[in-house]
Amino acid sequence: MRFECEAENIGKALSREEETRLLEACEPNPLLHTVVTLALNTALRKNEIRTLRWSQIDFFRKELTVGQAKTDAGSGRLIPLYPLGFAALLKWAGRFAETKPENCVFPACESAGIERDNPSTERIDPSRPIKSWRSAWRAALKRAGLQIRFHDLRHTCVTKLAEGQASEQTLMAIAGHVSRKMLEHYSHIRMEAKRRALDAIAAPPLTPAFGAGVHQIGNQIPEAGLEGLSKPLN
Repeated sequence: MRFECEAENIGKALSREEETRLLEACEPNPLLHTVVTLALNTALRKNEIRTLRWSQIDFFRKELTVGQAKTDAGSGRLIPLYPLGFAALLKWAGRFAETKPENCVFPACESAGIERDNPSTERIDPSRPIKSWRSAWRAALKRAGLQIRFHDLRHTCVTKLAEGQASEQTLMAIAGHVSRKMLEHYSHIRMEAKRRALDAIAAPPLTPAFGAGVHQIGNQIPEAGLEGLSKPLN
């Protein structure tokens, strides 16, 4: 089995509160909000998102087919689109008067103001993918008060899958192959999630609710009264 190389620094998984802050900071920029939402809900890499074409998205089946990935096994993987990711793509598609299958979802838009309500359409080239959203990303991080990499959004998604007890096969089917180091890391997360789940239902033994000499047999009957149960009724 061939694994892709991952950075020694596995990455940071955002907390729910950090996710919320980040998405709120991205709201002024529809393009950035869409790509960040996708990353958080599909585990797609930045380049897999950047090079998406409409032909890879099936809005009826709510599925996304990954294009060229870092590994052969990662290319062509099928990812279900759940509410947040699906809604983000549907809303983004509504910004375009025409979306041909071969067009890029996030087209090249040098100085086009594609994030505005009325962008300069003549400056948008749907045949080529956008080069970067670096400036908008940095501005959003500053507003959110976060210091993270875009790749950490992928890490966040896979971490949540692992915490939900997804198997290694499921993790790789969604995220593509990840390094052994990352799999070990996610395995640890799964164990921690199991511990938390069991801790949540664990409780100290109940303190006896009945006083000494009292049994709970149907109605509460004092021990002194039990002798009377064995005597014949007159």
